[in-house]
Amino acid sequence: MTDEADPQRRARWRRRQFLAGAGAVVAGGLTAKAIRDYQEGFLRADVVIAKAISYTIDLERVVREGLAALGLGRPWVRGKSVLLKPNLVEPNYEAPHINTHPALIRAVAETFRRLDAREVLVAEGQGHCRDSEWVLEQSGLGPVLVEDRLPFLDLNHDEVYTVANRLRFTRLRQLYLPATLRRADLIVSLPKLKTHHWAGVTLAMKNLFGVMPGVCYGWPKNVLHHAGIPGSILDITAAVRPHLAIVDAIIGMEGDGPIMGTPRPLGALVLGTNLPAVDATATRLMGIDPARIPYLAAASGRLGPIAERHIRQRGESIASLAQTFAILDHPSLAWVRG
Repeated sequence: MTDEADPQRRARWRRRQFLAGAGAVVAGGLTAKAIRDYQEGFLRADVVIAKAISYTIDLERVVREGLAALGLGRPWVRGKSVLLKPNLVEPNYEAPHINTHPALIRAVAETFRRLDAREVLVAEGQGHCRDSEWVLEQSGLGPVLVEDRLPFLDLNHDEVYTVANRLRFTRLRQLYLPATLRRADLIVSLPKLKTHHWAGVTLAMKNLFGVMPGVCYGWPKNVLHHAGIPGSILDITAAVRPHLAIVDAIIGMEGDGPIMGTPRPLGALVLGTNLPAVDATATRLMGIDPARIPYLAAASGRLGPIAERHIRQRGESIASLAQTFAILDHPSLAWVRG
């Protein structure tokens, strides 16, 4: 894939520019935060906020227009294998704020099919319930997969391959990834917008815990929890390198997320090719400063931009849709509340 065809590669800064600029910053006695801010200047990204008031509207149109606003159309998709990675946490269809909604998964899949994808598949390695068939049935996704003839792959039990942990935010020297990722030309993170009782928020980057095979990392991915949640999020994002994120923010979750919180309608989708930028924008829609989320602060200047001035906002404005999501009242989350 050429740099012109890969939005993530276009966003990379030139090594010489960075080294020269960073050296000047250090010589000037400025802080590490200032260095990261300088790095971010070379990592600008586009993010689309699309209004979507319910799951019964024409979501396919919303997704298609959102992709068009990012400059992503048929040439980007044609002939490719597309892997959709939703957030399936609990087998509960009656709680639309827990899992990525089946209506959105269906709309995204159909959009890619109409853009001439060679194949579209849904894959997940849920961390709580080990019975994938039960989760699919009770979440409401199972019937959609059957009706739309969408293949589903359980990443918890996939064949694995290893990659070096190049970022090393954790002490994990290598990461075990499901072989299905190698089959996909485009990996799309489809998270649900939620607060999180440990990570602060769970969005497109945290959603990638679900690609890590349970046969290697346990349930609920305990190896990653023990290694450190923020660091694991960063290491996995750098290793998997998804090509697109579409956040289900139509109905989100506030409070004791990612499971025990309460529904909070927001009425939006958030789309982009740079996951830190997408997550930073979605975090602002929740009324939370992304710089207070440890893994987003650490991603700044390394994996993408999180500062508003470095994110080219498309579609709806943050101010027009932002709300103040409740955060679990616990001392461990005091850093999020400020």
